[in-house]
Parts: sequence; structure tokens; C-alpha cells
Amino acid sequence: MMARVFTFASATRLGLPGRTSLEIVSANTGSKSVTLRLAEIPPEDPAGPRRGPHHHRDCEECIFVLSGTGRTFADSGEYALNPGDTILIPPGENHVTRNTGTTPLRLLCFYPLPDVVTGTVEPDVRDSRTHS
Repeated sequence: MMARVFTFASATRLGLPGRTSLEIVSANTGSKSVTLRLAEIPPEDPAGPRRGPHHHRDCEECIFVLSGTGRTFADSGEYALNPGDTILIPPGENHVTRNTGTTPLRLLCFYPLPDVVTGTVEPDVRDSRTHS
């Protein structure tokens, strides 16, 4: 195995509700042990539907806030998020992150598995291959 560079343009766009999610590295790109995604959550529309929580049965999710402000609602509590913050969600904990600001909330999401899809339960998603 050798080092590889993955460009933003080569990321796979996932069809996930309530956010834009780009899969940068995963088993689909040859990773043996990690998945890395960039998620962008738009400011909430008070009249629009709210995305429900999801969980990852088999792994933690580590989220780093690149820009914007938000709040993660999890089984263990509510957590305010600001640029530079990191939140670690344990396996099996239901959670959803919402944008609380007026600009897009940009998140870098890391999972210690090459295929996070099979262990993710997200009620709003019918196609099990697109979970995040």
C-alpha cells in the first residue's frame, strides 16, 4: 500500500436527508480501516421538516466543526458546537446535529471503519447503502 491523495472533486455525493454529505475516503476508495466524510447542514427552515436521529451500531463517530454553529442532540444530552470543536459519539448512541446559525454548518466526520453504511440505522433513509 502507498500514500494516496484524494481530491474534493473525486468525493462521492451521498443522497442523505437534510444535509449534503460527501464521502472522501472509504472502502469504496480502497481504505482498509477508515471512512471520512464532509457534511454540510444548511440553516434550518422553521417551516420545513426536521431530520431525525440515527446511530452507528459498530463504531464511534468523531465530528470536527470546520465552520458554522450547531447543536448535537444525543441520548446523553445536548451539545453546542462551534468552529474548532470536536464531538465523539459512542457506538449505538442516537444523535442528530442541527444548524443553529445563519450560514452552512460544515463538519468533517471520521469513522474507524472502511464501511460505515452497514452498521448505520437512519429511519429517514430507505436505501441502506447511503447512511451517514
